[in-house]
Amino acid sequence: MKQQLSTILLLSALSLTAGAQEKQVLTLTLGEVIRMAQEQSPSAVSARLNRESAEWSYKFYKANYLPSVTLNSNPSYNRSINKITQPDGSYKYLEQNSLSADLSLSVQQNIALTGGTFSITSSLDRSDFFREGQEKETSYSSRPVYIGYSQSLFGLNSLKWDRRIEPIAYREACKQYNESMELVASEACRYFFNLAAAQVNAEIAAFNYASADTLYRFGQGRYGIGTITENEMLQLEISKLSAETDRINAQFSVDDQMQALRSYLGLRDNVQIRVVTSDSIPHFMVPAEEALALAYENHPDPEYFKRARLQSDRSVASAKANAGLRASIYLQFGLTQTGPDMRTAYRDPINSQAASISLSLPILDWGRGRGQVKMARSSRELTYLNIERSEQNFEENVRQLVRQFNQQAAQMNIMAKKDLTAERRFEVARRLYLMGKSTILDLNSATSEKDSARRSHISALSNFWSLYYALRSLTGYDFEQKKEIEWEYKK
Repeated sequence: MKQQLSTILLLSALSLTAGAQEKQVLTLTLGEVIRMAQEQSPSAVSARLNRESAEWSYKFYKANYLPSVTLNSNPSYNRSINKITQPDGSYKYLEQNSLSADLSLSVQQNIALTGGTFSITSSLDRSDFFREGQEKETSYSSRPVYIGYSQSLFGLNSLKWDRRIEPIAYREACKQYNESMELVASEACRYFFNLAAAQVNAEIAAFNYASADTLYRFGQGRYGIGTITENEMLQLEISKLSAETDRINAQFSVDDQMQALRSYLGLRDNVQIRVVTSDSIPHFMVPAEEALALAYENHPDPEYFKRARLQSDRSVASAKANAGLRASIYLQFGLTQTGPDMRTAYRDPINSQAASISLSLPILDWGRGRGQVKMARSSRELTYLNIERSEQNFEENVRQLVRQFNQQAAQMNIMAKKDLTAERRFEVARRLYLMGKSTILDLNSATSEKDSARRSHISALSNFWSLYYALRSLTGYDFEQKKEIEWEYKK
């Protein structure tokens, strides 16, 4: 009996748990939706991955200016018949059987000032020759140390240009991440208030249906005693049917907007979301010039403008370097020795020097080099012109956004009062109609104004918060806390 009772209780608990999982209701405020979006939305994840990629790209750039240490080895075995030149100039085919191994340790350092490469290397080679019926013959060749330097004389110094461009690109990526996270907040506001507006419409539709049903039943009684006309009675019935249709459509809209928010936040389909709005908003006005200065300091676009100018300058410099005389030099100095064993190969090394220079001067290229330079210059002029236009548009966008935000902040109190006043007017009109002191047209007008004021209030809240986070994304500044916005992508 006790076992059966335990089984029943367990099944009951499981059924309650399953029911709770099937109808899990999550009530969220705007701040909670934004926090969840910035943690797990696809846009936030993409922004973090781009930021991480920029971090590694910057580390790769910095590594080019640090010394690198490389260990190389290329052992090989060869047994074949080869054509060998004899002392008298004739050829003879001989069997060769050899084993060779080498080991080298090299340290290289790029020189940003000149664009050259400085290297220090130490190496040891061993060769073993096998002859049939004889002992193998072993020889060593050592280069205890040799110093080399290679340099392009008239080419493009990519290290120098990278030092000017890459830090700007990295700052641009950091600011781009801050902007992206604020844009995620703005996008989350849109999803939040879409659902909030749908919920408000559903509440309005449900209230209007209940009110229309009550008036219809009340009208039936008055029509029965002859105090209202048949036309007015039919109008009450039509209002009830219209309200019922609006209620059904409003619920469909709630389901659609809930699914959109649920997908954006990465929640399960069995989670029912209800959003809660608040009339509490931060109160501050933003000076346009201060916002413009902050935008130039914190937004990624000004960094992009600098980088685009430098990249176009680099393209011109590269075209000039490739069009004219090209030359490179290689210098090497070191010590070397050979011997039948390793000890001998390192004893009394002798000097070893090498120097080479390569030249390339186009004599006849039918104007191809000059054309490349002219194309690069034309592209640079076009880039400069587009950047100037973009800077003008950027400044105008900042000023326009500031104007819109300040105006929207000033209108919020008006919209809240209008919503409250329309609600009170509807209650008065409804009471007067029930008392028989007003017509159905007056009641319908009050109902329409009430609904319009409520929707306008939600729309105004949506516009305010969208402008609020758009302003944060554009200026990179939190005007409420009076500090710059800095997101840590690793968190």
